Amino acid sequence: MSQKIRNALISVSDKRNLKNLLYVLKKLKVNIISSGGTYKYITSMGFKCKEVSKFTDFEPMLDGRVKTLHPKIHSGILFNRKNKKHKMEMVKEDFQPIDLVIVNFYPFKETLKKTDNISKIIENIDIGGPTMVRGAAKNSDDVVVLTDTEDYIVLINELKKNNGRTSLNFRRKMAGKAFGLTAYYDSLISNWYNEKLGIKFPEKITFFGKKINQLRYGENPHQKSSLYLNNLRDNELDLQQLNGKDLSYNNYNDIFAGLDILFSNKKFPCTVIIKHANPCGVSTNKSSFQSFINAQASDPISAFGGVVACNFTINKKIALEINKTFFEVILAKGFEKKALSMLKKKKNMRIIDISKVSLKPKILAKFFEKSILVQEKDQIIFDKKKLKFVTKNKPSRKELKDIEFAFNVCKYVKSNAIVIVKDSSTIGIGAGQQNRLDSCKIAAQKAKQFQPKKLYNSIAASDAFFPFADGMNNLIRAGIKTIVQPGGSIRDKEVIEAANKAGIKMILTGIRHFNH
Repeated sequence: MSQKIRNALISVSDKRNLKNLLYVLKKLKVNIISSGGTYKYITSMGFKCKEVSKFTDFEPMLDGRVKTLHPKIHSGILFNRKNKKHKMEMVKEDFQPIDLVIVNFYPFKETLKKTDNISKIIENIDIGGPTMVRGAAKNSDDVVVLTDTEDYIVLINELKKNNGRTSLNFRRKMAGKAFGLTAYYDSLISNWYNEKLGIKFPEKITFFGKKINQLRYGENPHQKSSLYLNNLRDNELDLQQLNGKDLSYNNYNDIFAGLDILFSNKKFPCTVIIKHANPCGVSTNKSSFQSFINAQASDPISAFGGVVACNFTINKKIALEINKTFFEVILAKGFEKKALSMLKKKKNMRIIDISKVSLKPKILAKFFEKSILVQEKDQIIFDKKKLKFVTKNKPSRKELKDIEFAFNVCKYVKSNAIVIVKDSSTIGIGAGQQNRLDSCKIAAQKAKQFQPKKLYNSIAASDAFFPFADGMNNLIRAGIKTIVQPGGSIRDKEVIEAANKAGIKMILTGIRHFNH
């Protein structure tokens, strides 16, 4: 147990919940030191407070950049009460111990939202605040540090329970939280600099995240899980939930997969249906209604219990169709009033407005034990100028649109991936197989099962080259007349000869789209 708190330094940009704590500190006869806006706020509330400049006998300089960066402040914070030498030095300098530090930082993220002016942004990088917090956290044997307004009530209870003192366990818990904040804050700034300079792979990499939701569990009930926000400017996700149960880990995983595909199709209304992070139906069409119908028709069995993502407003007609099937989540850019009322009748179905969502290219990371794998996001489909039309028969301009659509969808399907398309709609998807032949068989089998009439003259996309002609021949026998693939196999010549023999069209992109 520490000594009673005698001196507290308070410097906060977020003044929520502070007043209640000030009443408690006044009752315990704690001396308060503060500066700037916090000092004005505390005194305006009628509480006694000594300004930092009066406490240090040193006026702020360099436009306030140097204010709390003073030996009297940091000696008071870092003073080890059990160290005799420290005690002698404190007495000699006539310095007072500071037992409580309450600090939160300049709102760096808010500044980024308000301005692109680099000078203004840099001026809102807090130096004194993090320095005091780090010092207080290091000296948690004697000093308590608070960086979160939500912890004020916890401190109040701690002080009441311990007659103006705090327990070591509490101080260390607050210290850990404080170091988490300084690390997060520095990471924000580091990532901002990297963003401005276009540095994707710095020598030292940090990932920042603010916890926004404790999820019920992870992929399975025995796994714990939380959702964190990783964004330099926003303080919340742009997903506005209008109805239904809380979202689960698997829901979010499917939502993010669906949004990636959805935002890659911007020209026409698009519907994406996701199941276990794989698309089971994707369709673009001038008609929003037809887009939904075609996406569901791609694989209605897998669509059951899936996540539906639409880049249009859902009307009553589409809502009627949605309600005929069980879906976990519906994402759309708005809902007409009658449509929303109809959808809400299914109480557990999550309904989410994605009107505010905008996706920007980011790096992708995977964590494993001591390692972090980092890569750029796969942002391209192919270069039209570099396409190779390697067979005697060549595709038409209309077919090129479907070829591009098919190859784009293919890059979001888990490898090995085969996607069969007709009229900008998937009709068969083979995903996540250990060999390409099985993916071809599954894609063809699904197309035969659900869209047999559309198979003839359809287009198939492969995320990587065909190592042998067997998988391609399976597609040809199903009725596919055009195949788009990266090429690059030592057996390309053999595969192209088989394509010519079958009279189909083949396009090589030179771009592979593995998605593991």
